[in-house]
Amino acid sequence: MNFKCTGDLENYLKAKYADAKIPANWSIPSEPCPQGMSGDITLNCFKFAGIFKQAPDKMAQEAADFLSNHADVEKTEAVKGFLNVTVKAGALHRDSAASSKQILDAATVPASERRAIVIEYSAPNTNKPQHLGHVRNNTLGMSLASLLQRVGHNVTPVNLVNDRGIHICKSMIAYQRFGRGATPENTGVKGDHFVGDFYVKFNNELQEQLSSLRSAKPELAKESDEDLFLKTEIGRAAQTMLQDWEAGDPQVRSLWKEMNSWVFAGFEETYKRMGVTFKHTYLESETYQLGKDIIYQALEKGIFEKREDGAILVDLGKLGKKVLLRADGTSVYITQDIGTTLKKYNDFKPDTQIWVVGDEQILHFQMLFAIMKKAGYPWADSLYHLSYGMVNLPTGKMKSREGTVVDADDLFDEMFKLAKDATVERCGENVPADIDERSEIIGMGALKFMLLKFNPKTTMMFDPQASVKFEGDTGPYVQYACARINSIQRKAAERGIVIDAASADWSLLSSPEEKALSVCAFMYPEVLKAAAKKMDCSVIVTYLLDLAKAFSRFYREHQVLNAEDEKIRNARLVLCCNIRDILADGLKTLTIGVPETM
Repeated sequence: MNFKCTGDLENYLKAKYADAKIPANWSIPSEPCPQGMSGDITLNCFKFAGIFKQAPDKMAQEAADFLSNHADVEKTEAVKGFLNVTVKAGALHRDSAASSKQILDAATVPASERRAIVIEYSAPNTNKPQHLGHVRNNTLGMSLASLLQRVGHNVTPVNLVNDRGIHICKSMIAYQRFGRGATPENTGVKGDHFVGDFYVKFNNELQEQLSSLRSAKPELAKESDEDLFLKTEIGRAAQTMLQDWEAGDPQVRSLWKEMNSWVFAGFEETYKRMGVTFKHTYLESETYQLGKDIIYQALEKGIFEKREDGAILVDLGKLGKKVLLRADGTSVYITQDIGTTLKKYNDFKPDTQIWVVGDEQILHFQMLFAIMKKAGYPWADSLYHLSYGMVNLPTGKMKSREGTVVDADDLFDEMFKLAKDATVERCGENVPADIDERSEIIGMGALKFMLLKFNPKTTMMFDPQASVKFEGDTGPYVQYACARINSIQRKAAERGIVIDAASADWSLLSSPEEKALSVCAFMYPEVLKAAAKKMDCSVIVTYLLDLAKAFSRFYREHQVLNAEDEKIRNARLVLCCNIRDILADGLKTLTIGVPETM
């Protein structure tokens, strides 16, 4: 998408420098002119002067000479390799904000660049409820899937539930010892919370046994909890249960299925409230055996090796050696990842696979990708780990083993309450009938927006109260801009005013605020495509805040419904509605809803 004047400049340069090696789909990047400088848009000639083998300042002057004679341009100013261009109001709005459909349709990548992508996120354990860390993972994963889909890729979101392993056995052992026949139904506790309580009980008992062991054997005092795990009675019991599970012991499998069913029911409630959906959910219990088969096949080919104690491992050079199967034949975490990776490829034949997983697992995925390549899968080079930093609260870090996590469901309830309180405060005595529905949209939107506000790799602090404010760099601020425009449109209809985009006289909107708003709207397609390329939704968050602020400045300085002239009023109304459409599309891309009113 281009301004006509910059599009004509492109054609001029292509014709003049016909021998230049111009990249496919090349276009001159336009940016909003920096505050304090004269102009509407700026062309950064440093970004393309090399294509034509010219110095940036010479390229800027050549572009200035061409555009100075263009019918759409009022003025040009070349400044050290940059060109500031003042576009006539009618032409500027015509090319940018005159049609929201034109802008929204331009936010897709060319067909040749579209890819089939499988994105895996969430990946909870069936031994505890989801917490704030999972909420950031879910938000990053679902918004990235939505963004990639929005720009034209074929995206398949999948989940992998870690439903087996030593960590699951911990909850099962604790339930056997402390459950006393309790169930989620007879206790009234949500299933994932119910099972999570027993994971905490296991850890409490483990810590007591570790303490007793270290007291009885002082020489073990400096050994880690992990090293001493199998020296405790409860640790050995959990390991034995894992062996029995892999051997198919019917009693162990029966308890495992029952406890998992409780957790899955709880997860479904959490996902539904967030709006999380998956094309397919993989279970570790269904993929770990495939992983073991791959490992044994590679062992026969001499790709992997067997240690003296019977464990199977792989030498990954600089990454070190990695155990793939324990000496007793039981699988480790990476075993099922090997199986799942192959199964996802066989199921969907993607061009790339993406994992949304915290940055503490960077080495794990480096090893996984190296293992898949070493095992002979040519598509292993297309595997990508989108790592992200942890999210903390003002009270500090979370620790699931000690039960000090911030539970996702409790967090959702808190966001709902904060949003409801803020909405009621603004409404005064006129509390709307749909206050609960509205508060849920605002609260969940505030949560997602704040979690997406930072680059994924950033370790961030999340403050629920700050995130739900209607002023500042928040989701409700952007939602409120949409709601305000909805209100303007309703009031126009109540007055019998017809908003006619076809007859809008854009030459009447020549103020700096009106033109800046249109230029900001014009940038939307490139922002979406850039965010998708970077796999970073914070780019969209920053843009939406900029657009909402540009609208606020415009609305503060100019009358819309009470404009001094009917033609000006109509043009401003069309402009407002188009801005609302772009804001709403951006929020929707981030999987954030927009209440009709606030």
